[in-house]
Amino acid sequence: MFLGIDTGGTYTDAVIFSQTDGVIAKSKALTTRHDLAIGISGALSEVLGQAKIEPSAIELVSLSTTLATNALVEGQGGRTALVMIGFGPQDLKRDGLAEALGQDPVIYVPGGHNVHGKEMPLDLQPLVEAVDGLKSQVAAFAIAGYFAVRNPAHEIQVRDFLRQHTGLPVTCSHELSSKLGGPRRALTTLLNARLVAMIDRLIGATQTHLHERGINAPLMVVRGDGALIAADIARARPIETILSGPAASLVGARYLTGLDNGVVSDIGGTTTDVALLDNGMPRLDPDGAVVGGFRTMVEAVAMRTYGLGGDSEVHFNETGLETILTLGPRRLMPLSLAAHIDPQIVLEAMTRQIAVSQPGRLDGRFACLTGVPERFAAGLQPQEKALYERLSRTLAPLDKILSATPQRATLDRLVARGLVHIAGFTPSDALHVLGRQNNWNTEAALLGARLMARRKNGSGNLIAASADELADRIVARLSRQSSEVILSACFADENENKIDPAKSRAVERALTRDNSVVQFSLTLDRPLIGLGASAMCYYPAIASMLGAESAIPDHADVANAIGAVVGHVRVSAEVFVSQPEEGLFVVNGGGASEQFRTQETAMNEARDTARKTAISQALSAGADEPVITMKEDITAPEVEGRETFIEAHLIATATGRPRIARD
Repeated sequence: MFLGIDTGGTYTDAVIFSQTDGVIAKSKALTTRHDLAIGISGALSEVLGQAKIEPSAIELVSLSTTLATNALVEGQGGRTALVMIGFGPQDLKRDGLAEALGQDPVIYVPGGHNVHGKEMPLDLQPLVEAVDGLKSQVAAFAIAGYFAVRNPAHEIQVRDFLRQHTGLPVTCSHELSSKLGGPRRALTTLLNARLVAMIDRLIGATQTHLHERGINAPLMVVRGDGALIAADIARARPIETILSGPAASLVGARYLTGLDNGVVSDIGGTTTDVALLDNGMPRLDPDGAVVGGFRTMVEAVAMRTYGLGGDSEVHFNETGLETILTLGPRRLMPLSLAAHIDPQIVLEAMTRQIAVSQPGRLDGRFACLTGVPERFAAGLQPQEKALYERLSRTLAPLDKILSATPQRATLDRLVARGLVHIAGFTPSDALHVLGRQNNWNTEAALLGARLMARRKNGSGNLIAASADELADRIVARLSRQSSEVILSACFADENENKIDPAKSRAVERALTRDNSVVQFSLTLDRPLIGLGASAMCYYPAIASMLGAESAIPDHADVANAIGAVVGHVRVSAEVFVSQPEEGLFVVNGGGASEQFRTQETAMNEARDTARKTAISQALSAGADEPVITMKEDITAPEVEGRETFIEAHLIATATGRPRIARD
């Protein structure tokens, strides 16, 4: 018996899975972001009760999560200091590093190495001068050294210094990637450091609750490429869990449908994730995962993640003569869910607001603290701190919290820091209004729809004539926007970058079946596999719009949790051999840099290092009896009839099923 858990932005799912009988039981509980153990406990208690098995019967636990993905899409994460060794301010302009850094501090430290691993002098003085001031203003540190993938010595020295003087989490770039490209590696490291506390809380909550329930099986976490890693490794390298949930959904989609080829679209509360199945395998992105607009160095499924889901914020542009409706990318707490949690405050506030003849800009909006530890509020500006201190864990109507327009921007910054939740009307509320969803508070959804519908556009007309009409438009907009993001993902996979489905008149005519002399149509060459709790509400219509067969499998609502327990451990180790001068060969990789006099000796050492490193990492990642495959790429052009060795790149990949608990 295996236990699969998926912690999403809205729900935590759990399944009990048997290798012989498949899904034995499944359950859902609300994800409780302030204390993730509550949601995990609820899902676990229910699924164990359904399965009627003893906790000790569980031999393996596997966890997938969208928390890291959602945080990057929504621009959230702890404040992080970036330490750049051997780089200068001009390097921030590359690969979106400056945009990702935002207002977080950066320290430049002289040092680094050259392409062959030879060091330049390291000077820690800039860090010594800054560290006392920084340790109270940031939640973590990220370190990126010049050519650290060839020699990580300076990153290790800086890491040890920071751990000794701050006690805060520290991430080194060489721990995350073996690829060249310093600024993008720095970007990846920065994002990783921002996520450490969040994933640490998730894994800690999971381990604590499993132990309390008497489940002593190994805990694995799904990586962004669908492979599994041990929980302790995921704690240190949370960036590898970006696209964890989507990757697990792909593995689950393949298992549940039996289809070798398909377009997989998974709608959650915050995001829609789209990827392709080819010949039974998910396509991987050779250039690294793109999340939240940033291309990382994390190997992951070629998944396109869009800020569009059942809990997406609803935007109405009311300045023009016609009202324009869009959704996302920010997630709100649905009003129906807010009232499910605290009905008195939410229903009383909206009843008061609807009794006023004129609509207010803040009607149907609430805020509360997320409940993360106080240290995550470090570095707040005075106006941010003042607003933060006015809020509590209890929902409060925004028209009682905000007294001036500029405070809305201040509130948005607190949301981006992951400190505050906003509640408002969402597509999930629209489904409650239409009677197609009823798991939360329908009365709150109806009140929210009435408050929003009575707003007026630039021509003085109401946005919608009724709550039902508003809900219909929002559901239709989500279906249309979903079709556009699915097409965007498919076009991007085929390197067709000139067509923007959201702006193309031809695509619009094809999707709307425009009745004109010249007919436009489009189709997908494979079924559309719809996943997610609301898959049945949306994907039949979306598949029809796209001219595709709709494939929504049984257990589509917990596909991620299923995918988490049917995957494998897979890790790779990369080693480089270079010839900086005639008769000298340098082997870099596995955390070491060694010199040899012959190419043959260097290559043999590189192969041995790659194999040993891959096996060691696979065992650390939780693999049982890993199997090794080797790949070698040697650059040795022929010059004047003589082969000249330039460089060799060796990759050892270790694969195996995760270890399971045995009596």
